[in-house]
Amino acid sequence: MDGAIKDNDISKVVEADKAHVWHHLTQHKPFETVDPRIIVEGKGMRVWDQNGKEYLDAVSGGVWTVNVGYGRESIADVVRDQLVKLNYFSGSAGSIPGAMFSEKLISKMPGMTRVYYTNSGSEANEKAFKMVRQIAHKRYGGKKTKILYRDRDYHGSTLAAMSCGGQDERNAQYGPFAPDFVRVPHCMEYRAHEQGLAHLSSEEYGQHAADAIEQVILAEGADTVGALCLEPVTAGGGVIPPPPGYWERVQEICTKYNVLLHIDEVVCGVGRTGTWFGYQHYGIKPDFVTMAKGVASGYAAIACCVTTEHVFEMFKDNSDDPMNYFRDISTFGGCTAGPAAALENMRIIEDEGLLDNTIQMGDRMLDNLRALMEKHRVIGDVRGKGLFLGAELVTDRTTKDPVSEKEIAAVVADCGAQGVIIGAINRSVPGRNNALCFSPALIASADDIDRITDTVDKALTKVFG
Repeated sequence: MDGAIKDNDISKVVEADKAHVWHHLTQHKPFETVDPRIIVEGKGMRVWDQNGKEYLDAVSGGVWTVNVGYGRESIADVVRDQLVKLNYFSGSAGSIPGAMFSEKLISKMPGMTRVYYTNSGSEANEKAFKMVRQIAHKRYGGKKTKILYRDRDYHGSTLAAMSCGGQDERNAQYGPFAPDFVRVPHCMEYRAHEQGLAHLSSEEYGQHAADAIEQVILAEGADTVGALCLEPVTAGGGVIPPPPGYWERVQEICTKYNVLLHIDEVVCGVGRTGTWFGYQHYGIKPDFVTMAKGVASGYAAIACCVTTEHVFEMFKDNSDDPMNYFRDISTFGGCTAGPAAALENMRIIEDEGLLDNTIQMGDRMLDNLRALMEKHRVIGDVRGKGLFLGAELVTDRTTKDPVSEKEIAAVVADCGAQGVIIGAINRSVPGRNNALCFSPALIASADDIDRITDTVDKALTKVFG
């Protein structure tokens, strides 16, 4: 950092923050006696707070967003140039960066053809939900309106997105929710014993978990189910990759019952798992793919709902009907900074070989975490894909009872005191907020990875002995 920031240099900022800013996911009572953390600068993998303390950021901006790291002048330059030329026009018209990024994005998504711009992941998911509902009315007499979602998955913070959310603590106190959203079981093999299925092989459990979706479809009535919305790797619900064979069976089920498949890539998309999109590990063919976060690495707000041409054609098949098209708008989907930043973000990922780096560093980190598992019996499971990893902490490896949330918080806090910011499941699954989360930027080096896991090692020793 260019010179440590002194407390008195930024005291007015801290005062303004404490007096007026409502922080996300934060209980503010402690700020009556202590100052909030204010991040004032970032470069590469590192950020600095108002006191000049340096942190290695192992969660890419706190919520899996800054995929190419901080301080990218080339992204700032293209955004500045675009804003001077044209900052905004409603999405009812096109723009140069909107057209060019859509072409680049689609080139990475075989089978997909159309990009609908929005401003957040929650909103991108809602656009897909609206499309499913409108298709139900246009094609199926209003019957195929139900949207299935999975336990532990998260799709956003609006009321409709929460209606499709499988994290009960996030939903608590915010109902009632929208109708016709139906939950299906998760595919979390680590907790198969809670279903009496610990005897199954990974492949058998993957088949069972997918078959459970079919059972819900049959119970609800296949003629009432319009779509299935899933994360390719569950994020805030525990960083949970699917068992072998799960996704292939899910695809079969969706095809069999004419259920549109909606893949939520808000976290996994744009390189996080080592491919452009998480679903591409599994050979599936979605009808909708939604994305946000890493699309522009947080340098500008942008989210997308991407569809197949088949879906798109259903909204233009009768131009004489004034209700036939998708009657929707996203105000800030018309901002040009987002696609301009996204284009440069994608160029950086390509030119710097960050997909390969993500695979290599992800493998290294997974190996490091497995080594920690040998040392610390409190680690019951490590899992993930690419640079998207989790470690579940338990009091006993046989019963798999979770450690307390206070103990999880103590580990996170100790890592922070050592100068490394890690994450943890937060207010998601009742009694199961016991996993540490890691998502360092795709630029992470071997030294960065080793420092993260060395820090966790010391924190676990301090908290658990």
